[in-house]
Amino acid sequence: MFTGIIQTLGRITRIEPRGGDLRLSIQAAALDFSDVRLGDSIAVSGVCLTVVALDAATFAADVSNETLACTTLGALTSGAAVNLEKALRLADRLGGHLVSGHVDGVGKVVAVHADGRSQRWTFEAPQQLARYIAAKGSICIEGVSLTVNDVLANRFGVNLIPHTQEQTTCHALRVGSAVNLEVDLIARYVERLHSMPADLPDQTSIVDAEFLRQHGFA
Repeated sequence: MFTGIIQTLGRITRIEPRGGDLRLSIQAAALDFSDVRLGDSIAVSGVCLTVVALDAATFAADVSNETLACTTLGALTSGAAVNLEKALRLADRLGGHLVSGHVDGVGKVVAVHADGRSQRWTFEAPQQLARYIAAKGSICIEGVSLTVNDVLANRFGVNLIPHTQEQTTCHALRVGSAVNLEVDLIARYVERLHSMPADLPDQTSIVDAEFLRQHGFA
């Protein structure tokens, strides 16, 4: 699990085809690797990847065909910047929102407007994801936890403060840029609960739609 709070920018140093998929090498000299071990997870522009090689300033991760098909990682080139976040520990502050690193789909930037020192960005999501995006809810874009300002059909707006613009790859995005999207985890589970037949033979779980409504999740 992650929080969507980017810890540093990395840079792709090598893209190596391996048996039909890819291995990425990523330089991240500013990332503290002292508590990272082989097999640990690091989110790369919102995609949870497993560390398969590691030294003082670089790590490598394999990217499957499924991940290449569902994210923007397949379009990366050597030298490209990526957002990086190490996996959440139970004692860490949850500054953003709970992020799994399992990208739901690829969206695109459709508009950028100045708003004081901040910027208002409009994104277009795949139609099948639009129902999971709610005003004042959370969404993860390229690994960055953001609050949804407004929603119209499959388009939604967010606000980027100067810090987010400067410390993430958002400063390199343009109208038309593709971005990784991960919707809020709770929205997907709520939909699943509502879609389940009420007369299933085993209804032993106490976590149902009514339980979520009572506790403010639906």
